[in-house]
Amino acid sequence: MRQITHDEVYRLEECLKALAEHHNEVSVNFKGSFPKKPVSETLAAFEKALADGSSKIAVIEDNGRAAVFCKIDLVGTQGSVDYLIVLKEYRGSGYGGQLMDWALDTLRKDGAARIEIKVVDGNDAKAFYEKYGFRTVSQILRADI
Repeated sequence: MRQITHDEVYRLEECLKALAEHHNEVSVNFKGSFPKKPVSETLAAFEKALADGSSKIAVIEDNGRAAVFCKIDLVGTQGSVDYLIVLKEYRGSGYGGQLMDWALDTLRKDGAARIEIKVVDGNDAKAFYEKYGFRTVSQILRADI
């Protein structure tokens, strides 16, 4: 596992596309609506956030391929795990847990008092996060108009 730099974000493209595909499969109410913006825009935002220090991203690679990555942010004492993506063939490998441990340890060391994670309704990853003590505190209702 290692943290990546702003000039390496392009290596995350496969993971982001796989996440969109996964969300389209499991989303209870919004199947087919992912990604919300082009992957290239997400990668550009990642690049900017890494360059200005507002985010950190760790990756686990397999033969040079990003198999798993996690993006975290900290604003004041509010931390967030914005992305934790495990490619399907690596699920159950323990990689997700390694990155979750990295995220929580890093955010604590950086001064987070609270950490949030948003999970798409229907995503079975919710049970994974609950093992780390996360609980549902609200639900967001959305309507396309």
